[in-house]
Amino acid sequence: MRSNPTTQLQNGARTVGAGSIFFDHKERDTNHVNLIGRMTSAPRFYELPNGRKVAQFTLCTKDHYLDAEGKTRTKSHWHRIAAWGRWVTIIEEFAEVGLKIAVEGKLATRFYERDGTRHFISEVEVNDMIIL
Repeated sequence: MRSNPTTQLQNGARTVGAGSIFFDHKERDTNHVNLIGRMTSAPRFYELPNGRKVAQFTLCTKDHYLDAEGKTRTKSHWHRIAAWGRWVTIIEEFAEVGLKIAVEGKLATRFYERDGTRHFISEVEVNDMIIL
């Protein structure tokens, strides 16, 4: 087992761990996702038995990198997005395929059963969204 180094902070306090510009005193786990991309599917809207509404759609982001020959390549990633509450109304009004948006949220994993088989889904739950 590795030991964590001790870091001296400017205010004289000491902290254990690799140190961070975000957290002064403790290591903290976090579940935070930031994505900027384009909507690649029309949103689907559902109302749950408890009355809550959800909007689901896919968002495409792109990575740019150099291949072995030095040529620029692009790799696309598709993300499942789920929006709840007030975001459903905004998506109903403004969303369309190709719309560029920034999404901030958290990664959530859930499951459902269909025909006796359990299916797992990971998606980003929207906390904040900006139409670009």
